[in-house]
Amino acid sequence: MALAMSCVFCCRRMRTSPPSLHINTCWREIRNIIRFTGSLILGGSLFLTYEVLSLKKSLTLDTKVVEKEKMKSYIYVNAIPFDNRESHGITYQARKELHKAVRNVLVTSAKILRNPFAKTFSTVDVADHECPVWLLLRKSMSPDKAARLKAVQEMSQAHHWHDYQYRVIAQACDLRTLVGLARSQESDLRFFLPPPPLPALKEDSSIEEELRHFLAALPQTEVDECIQHFTSLALSETSQSLAAQKGGLWCFGGNGLPYIESFGKAPSATVETFCLEAIVKHSEIPTHCDEIVALGGLQLLQRLYRLYRDCPKVQRNVMRVIGNLALNEHLHPVIVGSGWVSLMAEALKSQRIMEASHAARTLANMDRETVHEKYPDGVYVLHPQCRSSQPIKADVLFIHGLMGAAFRTWRQQDREQVLVEKVLEDEDRYTTCWPKTWLARDLPALRIISVEYDTSLSDWRARCPMERKSIAFRSSELLGKLRAAGVGDRPIIWVSHSMGGLLVKKMLIEASKRPELSALIRNTRGVIFYSVPHHGSRLAEYSVNYRYLLFPSLEVKELSKDSPALKALQDEFLEFAKDKNFQVLNFVETLPTHIGSMIKLHVVPVESADLGIGDLIPVDVNHLNICKPKTKDAFLYQRTLQFIHDTLAKDLGN
Repeated sequence: MALAMSCVFCCRRMRTSPPSLHINTCWREIRNIIRFTGSLILGGSLFLTYEVLSLKKSLTLDTKVVEKEKMKSYIYVNAIPFDNRESHGITYQARKELHKAVRNVLVTSAKILRNPFAKTFSTVDVADHECPVWLLLRKSMSPDKAARLKAVQEMSQAHHWHDYQYRVIAQACDLRTLVGLARSQESDLRFFLPPPPLPALKEDSSIEEELRHFLAALPQTEVDECIQHFTSLALSETSQSLAAQKGGLWCFGGNGLPYIESFGKAPSATVETFCLEAIVKHSEIPTHCDEIVALGGLQLLQRLYRLYRDCPKVQRNVMRVIGNLALNEHLHPVIVGSGWVSLMAEALKSQRIMEASHAARTLANMDRETVHEKYPDGVYVLHPQCRSSQPIKADVLFIHGLMGAAFRTWRQQDREQVLVEKVLEDEDRYTTCWPKTWLARDLPALRIISVEYDTSLSDWRARCPMERKSIAFRSSELLGKLRAAGVGDRPIIWVSHSMGGLLVKKMLIEASKRPELSALIRNTRGVIFYSVPHHGSRLAEYSVNYRYLLFPSLEVKELSKDSPALKALQDEFLEFAKDKNFQVLNFVETLPTHIGSMIKLHVVPVESADLGIGDLIPVDVNHLNICKPKTKDAFLYQRTLQFIHDTLAKDLGN
């Protein structure tokens, strides 16, 4: 404006002054104006350039540091100490005001062009290709649950990011986002930082001694006889003394095959096993869980987990403890901080059914976003083990029998070794757990749960000789655990093998007498019994006749034909089932079972498996294989699938 006015003024003077004098004076003034304005523009430009560059340096990340740290765990911002900055004079005040104005412009532009950015990220220099990472991170922390779930789902489907982008999420996300990613089937394991370094063992100490000290420091209140038993064994025995012991009597052991161990075989128990058995029992007491964490139990268990990678028994008990701790929501932050979520995310992707199922239980207990139930010790979800958009419409529960297990009882019938070696190649040819693979694939709208409980054929080799639990006691215990897992809220089908069928009958009778469990009875649609000894088992008779060898357990004694408890259970169940609208399917073996190398026994004869309700189907297999189909096309599986499908047809909407 000033320049224009000066030009006009000069032109007027040129028209009123003498020609030569006017021209010289005018050009002299124009040159003066050009010198002044040029100096002003050049100086102002240099000043603004300097200030903008200074401001940019103070607001953005050091690119060298970013490039250097992209492949590391943390990104550092180059901060300038306040004492080294200018803090006086008009120059400082001018720079301060200019910085404030430019910062407001940056924030406003971010809101307009890159909305929504949180205040935390408003001053971060984010490249265009980085925006999705930060936007997803912010959405995962949204107060809107639907937005959070969608953000986690989109993160889990990201497979094209750079390593440092996954680590940005790993460092900046909150607990529920991390757990959600761990439970997402497609999540990249780079989302999870490695666990923190474990503290070094004390000098001249071993893992065995650390376990002893840890166990001795746990509270002794509210402990039962089994905790005292395992604690006593762990504190009094050493690995050397246990290895020197030899078994002297025959006993039933293992998980189905073989039933009997040889004479003179050294027991497989170790000090670590005894300690873990006691710690598992402690972790079932809520008040003891805090002590386990406070005494460094998470780190000690992690050391065991890493040290015994090839020992399923140790791995199983360690994961049982972590799953029990996860039932306590206030312990979730310390479980995450100790690195266990990273380990569980990796285990969930394992091809080993035991490892994946224990990890699924732990993560489900920590996922309060999508899981409302809690899974106590011994209750395992076989499907779905990850977050899924598939709505669940019904529950199918699998209850194993005497000396059974939650996973191995329901494996495919044992075949040639060549097929066993190809388990990972084709699950349609061989599966280690057909409910998890075949049934989940054929009926994906089911929640499939397998229950595990400890049983023994002989008190001589029971895990805890003092733990003498009757069928009535176990049924009451299992009912409480199943209700915590939400069983009864949906239609139910019970699938049982051997003594597991007696537990199902007792649970249904017990639930019918308790008003708070009326939904469980109302939603029971059907029961499948695989060789259940409704009228007793010859195994019990054999054990009683040879009690000097076997020392039969309480469970075995209850299976004898003259057992009053068994007869009362059968009569009561028939009376209960009269006015109930649920379907029943019975299978029974026709072949004897080889027990060891010397005993051949028809465990459950046809007359004992006849409940008196529903179809009774004889199958040419032995007692162990009655619940283990040879193939997916075998009659055993196809008839079971048909029963479940037809019984739940209305509930599944088929």
